[in-house]
Amino acid sequence: MRKSILALACALPFAAAADIPSYQPKPVAIPGDAGYVQADGAVYIVGNDGMEDILDKFNALFAQTHPGVKFRMLLKGSSTGIGGLTAGVSAFAPMGRDAWGTDVSGFKEMYGFRPFDIHIGYDGYTRAGHKNPPAVYVNAKNPLAGVTLEQLARVFTSGQPAGDITRWRQLGVKGEWAKRAIHVYGQQDDGGGATAIRKASFGGRAFTREYEELAKPCEVVNAVAEDPYGIGLAGFCDAAKTSPDVKVLPLAWKAGAPFATPAYDDVRAGRYPLAVHMRLYAVRKPGQPLDPLVKEYARLVLSKEGQAIIAAQKDSEEGFVPLNDAEIEDQLKRLE
Repeated sequence: MRKSILALACALPFAAAADIPSYQPKPVAIPGDAGYVQADGAVYIVGNDGMEDILDKFNALFAQTHPGVKFRMLLKGSSTGIGGLTAGVSAFAPMGRDAWGTDVSGFKEMYGFRPFDIHIGYDGYTRAGHKNPPAVYVNAKNPLAGVTLEQLARVFTSGQPAGDITRWRQLGVKGEWAKRAIHVYGQQDDGGGATAIRKASFGGRAFTREYEELAKPCEVVNAVAEDPYGIGLAGFCDAAKTSPDVKVLPLAWKAGAPFATPAYDDVRAGRYPLAVHMRLYAVRKPGQPLDPLVKEYARLVLSKEGQAIIAAQKDSEEGFVPLNDAEIEDQLKRLE
């Protein structure tokens, strides 16, 4: 069994670093009374449908090293994942994004704490004919080279410690832009993706009063295309197909750090601040050990073989990206 796993991993196009650990299976006892175990003994998984192919391969590897374990999945989208956990019927929730407030509210009411999340890779990168991950857009004529995450927070929200940024000259832009106000566009602050970014990256402060809400990410892109003085924050959108009159604005984590875009290498290296992690969410009470099945499954996903499965999706419709070595080490520590 071990040889077949290694053979499969070696066949996948993944230049894994030597220090990413290979999967060393450990025995795991599945609680017979667990709500996620169905009548025929199958482990039930509810979550993201875009992850079906990699989940099928993870399940096959797990069953190969743990004879008798079988899985059954109901994959209808990330919005269903936390609900499966809350109901107690899903072992874990595979999701292609972080859990939004609208996802978590019922879980917190039931359990009194947030679901535990394990990062396993990244959901998407910039490439022709596919959706960009969440990004900041400016008009194609805008000469701005990039901004830091702190500057971005000062543009999009009010009350940041260093003050609001409302004019292009405050970002060092010269010429005609220096005279003009920044026109801010984004998606609706309704508990979804825009709210999640505001809370995670902008310190939770309210969007500026000048923030113009639009329903869909590609509407934000179009607004910036039509407004030379606009800047837009948009979720997954095929921007190149939407308009040739915009460009992705490079971002940096902090002053002095390199600017990065949602390009594959930048996403995998952790340089792009708005990259979206794929996650496995689970029920884990603070201070208590993780469910043994979930822990062992996560160990497989974070192994050299598991990350090879994710890396093999680079040219697929989903375009998943594996974690870098430092993130893998960090996530493995979080399992303990």
